[in-house]
Amino acid sequence: MLTFNKNYFGFTILFFFIEVLIAIFVNDSFVRPYLGDVLVVILIYCFLKSFLKLPVLTVALFVLIFSFTIEFLQFLNIVEKLHLEKSKIARTVIGTSFSWIDLLTYIAGIAIVIAVEKYGLKKEGVENASL
Repeated sequence: MLTFNKNYFGFTILFFFIEVLIAIFVNDSFVRPYLGDVLVVILIYCFLKSFLKLPVLTVALFVLIFSFTIEFLQFLNIVEKLHLEKSKIARTVIGTSFSWIDLLTYIAGIAIVIAVEKYGLKKEGVENASL
């Protein structure tokens, strides 16, 4: 179950770098709030697949549930309840504002993951059968 996959780890680093660039340089009404959320679930998925040899759907479902949980914690104002409102890290990682649209962006990101895993990644002409 535990293994290291350098390809997924490489994608993790790439998506992390993209997310950092978005956070630092982009302050718009589409890329940062929506595309950033699509990419963050892909980032988490790639990170987990870097170390866990589990089926695509298992990891994808876990990431989706995890993302939904974080979003609902935002709905409950967990940052304020934990008195972390002055922590920039807590506000960035957990977030502070619930949005139903964010749930859709997470679903879109996981749909992309599943599509790429099923149709996009072919190894020597053999499709990924681990779905």
